[in-house]
Amino acid sequence: MKLLIATDFPPDAAGGGPAVVRQMLRGFSGEIHWWSCRSAGSSVPALDFKVLSFDSFPPGKLTPSRKWTHLKAWLMEYVWAPLAAQSLRKTIKSVQPDCIWVIPHCWSIFPLHTVLVLKRLETSVHLTIQDYPDILGLEGKCGKERVAQMAKLQEELYILADSRDATSLPMLDDLVCRLNIKGAQMLHQGLEAEDFDFLEKSQKSNEKLEMIRIAYAGTILVEEEFEIFAKMLSELRDRGLPLRLEFWGAHSYASCSWYCQDWMGEHGNLPEKQLLAELRTCDWGFIPMSLENEEPRYNRFSFPTKFITYLAAGLPIISMGHAETSVMKMSAAYDVGCRISDPLFPISDLGEILQDIKAKEKYRYEILRCAREQFDAEKMRKKLWDCFRKNED
Repeated sequence: MKLLIATDFPPDAAGGGPAVVRQMLRGFSGEIHWWSCRSAGSSVPALDFKVLSFDSFPPGKLTPSRKWTHLKAWLMEYVWAPLAAQSLRKTIKSVQPDCIWVIPHCWSIFPLHTVLVLKRLETSVHLTIQDYPDILGLEGKCGKERVAQMAKLQEELYILADSRDATSLPMLDDLVCRLNIKGAQMLHQGLEAEDFDFLEKSQKSNEKLEMIRIAYAGTILVEEEFEIFAKMLSELRDRGLPLRLEFWGAHSYASCSWYCQDWMGEHGNLPEKQLLAELRTCDWGFIPMSLENEEPRYNRFSFPTKFITYLAAGLPIISMGHAETSVMKMSAAYDVGCRISDPLFPISDLGEILQDIKAKEKYRYEILRCAREQFDAEKMRKKLWDCFRKNED
């Protein structure tokens, strides 16, 4: 079959969303074609599949960032988006796909809606919602009304689709409740067979406490919470606990006021397999979300990919955030590590938890149970491919 992926990002983009798509295409036997709003060009990561054709229509300097953001947003909607829709239609006509996998993210929502909803395209569609537009921080740059319009168009795309999924269980529940459309699965990054084989083996415990290495993978989105955690670790170091905080990702934080090169280290943005191998040398993984719940929609519906990456690495997880966040709810349902929901969490308690030399062994069963029940990549992939083939028929 011919599958066309239509979304905001190119096949080799960094970030959790693109990583999920790449994983779900692993071993796909049909033709893969791709259309996106952004150009390819990153050297990370290597692809496990072949893209037979790639087309894009990047907005360039029109993307709202720092200056003239509302003007640029208007130009994106009324100038760039119609032209991007023409580009997408041209790609569809050239490829003649059996199914289009649509991921309406950010600015891609406008051209996708024009082509698939307004023009009533006959080609079958499978749709994945990875994020709602109003939890991406766009309102300040683009205007509240425009972002609300993007959310409305995304919902119309969801309703139109022949099959669908979403990135978290709370998001699925929300879509079913508001739009009354069932039958979708949760589609997120998952663990492969080799990851489960790794977790099935008993994790080797530290024989003695020499250095506790805490991993952070990805971009820091809640800087205030991260700084709180860094200060907690700094105080534990002052009390004599040997700690290191290790960073992997595309961004550098060496210039931040809380960064200390004496016990923090940056390792860059690595291919996914290499990242996993390096994470497995650490003792804990850290994942923060907002403690104050000032952005409840982001806290509730977004689910950071690093949580699954830590599971695959066999790392106990330090989860920080408001009790209603998706991560804290997941870590409450499965005892995979330490949960911090209060900025006044006792430092001594954290120190006692972190210096447990048998932590990997202690939390291994729940890490494995969580991964099996919620993040089995092969099961998610099979269900997704069944949707593609059903839509083809």
